[in-house]
Amino acid sequence: MVEKRSFEIARETLKQLTARKLVPTPANYQSVYNEIAGIPSVQPFPADFLRDLSQSLPLKTPGQQKQKGLLDYAIDRLSWDGVKSALVGYGAFAPVVASDAATSPLTSSSAASAEPPPANPPALTAEFFAQIARLIEYAQPALGTDDERFVEQTGLLLQAMRKPDADAFTLKTMLVNYSHRLSFAAEDQAEIRKGLLKLLHLVFTNIGELSLDEQWLKGQMDALMSVSTPPLSLRRLDELERLLADVIFKQKDAKYKALEAQDEMRRMLAAFIERLAQMTQSTGTFQSKLEESARLIEQAKSIADIAPVLKEVVGTTRNMAQESQLSREQLGAMQERAKQTEAELAKLHKELDRVSLQARHDALTGALNRKGLDEALNREISTMRRNESVLSVALLDIDNFKKLNDTLGHATGDVALTHLAAVAKECMRPQDTLARYGGEEFVILLPDTPLDKGIEAMTRLQRELTKRFFLSGTEKVLITFSAGVAQVVAQEEPADAIRRADQAMYLAKRAGKNRVLGA
Repeated sequence: MVEKRSFEIARETLKQLTARKLVPTPANYQSVYNEIAGIPSVQPFPADFLRDLSQSLPLKTPGQQKQKGLLDYAIDRLSWDGVKSALVGYGAFAPVVASDAATSPLTSSSAASAEPPPANPPALTAEFFAQIARLIEYAQPALGTDDERFVEQTGLLLQAMRKPDADAFTLKTMLVNYSHRLSFAAEDQAEIRKGLLKLLHLVFTNIGELSLDEQWLKGQMDALMSVSTPPLSLRRLDELERLLADVIFKQKDAKYKALEAQDEMRRMLAAFIERLAQMTQSTGTFQSKLEESARLIEQAKSIADIAPVLKEVVGTTRNMAQESQLSREQLGAMQERAKQTEAELAKLHKELDRVSLQARHDALTGALNRKGLDEALNREISTMRRNESVLSVALLDIDNFKKLNDTLGHATGDVALTHLAAVAKECMRPQDTLARYGGEEFVILLPDTPLDKGIEAMTRLQRELTKRFFLSGTEKVLITFSAGVAQVVAQEEPADAIRRADQAMYLAKRAGKNRVLGA
């Protein structure tokens, strides 16, 4: 057989394209040319299609990530062997669900007859979009409903994402547009929150400025300012509400007592003025009678005429003296009542100062006191039982505190307490609660924290304290603590949980101090 030359093959190829009525595309020309020339027909390498396929592969394990890199490398070099090797390796790292193992495309003998894959990649299922829709719905209350256009856009997106045949590319475009609008809405809400908090602080500041002489109220305002400082949480807002209720109650009580004292002083002043008027009137009457008596004496002709006049003068003088004595006694009683009222007001302010200091916070460290701790612990345990979550309680005791007081003085001991409280607050999460249990002991409530994580948290606090010194004069002072941690069990009383933590703390002391043990 005479081998055809290339130009002859080309001419014959054009004739066959015309005879077969094929579109003269490069692919058709190549196919007919190979057929006439007896060259095996090889399909062109689908690089673009394979790159799209590579981009849609889920990357859940390091092995899958490595195989995808090898696949991209093989595609770039148009290597079918490399593509095959990479895909086989990728399949080996794909997780297999036990219930689906028998029908998995990798193990089924009927894999060749399996249905074609869905239009969307496996990760972009209807269930996946429905989950995103639920996530958007959950976030809506925090974004408000003031922006009607944003609310409408949210509704359209949720409706589109819940369609069973939703197109992934359409949803992607909608999500991109929605995310831009969402960023603006989130920024607006953040600014609104910041503005409201600023107004709240301004109200607290003004209340404090209006009552400069009320030290108890100033202390409460300082506590309110501290609690309302970001980061905020529902627990801190709850504490803020209780503190504000205390302030309002005490302010109303003090105002009532002050108004009552003012009314009493007003009544006494009115009585005093009335008595002065009566004394003035009596003095005027007495003066008139004396002048009349003097005139009668001047006109008298004999002793007999003078006697009645003298008797009248003596009687008037006696009455005047009695009235003066009565007025003196009444004014003295008023003065005594005024002193008593002043003493009662002073006692009221002193009691308010005492109650303010003992309300819920420790005056020295700013942590909760025993009363505040009891309320917080009861609240956390109720939340734990309601949500079926976990709660740990840590009890801390400063090591060698008595020696510190004896060596450096009680003032330095107070600084040590405030130092520990300050460092603990910096290390704590917003949902954690710090309380001064008594003396040099502190309790930290750790919600949603199991025992092992509670021990780790106290250990981190110990490490942080070793980095932080405070000065007593020119001397650097390092404090350490021993701690016990107990995880509250179901139906356990709060006092029992603290007692277990206390026992673990004493074991830590006996084990060498500066340790944390679990109960």
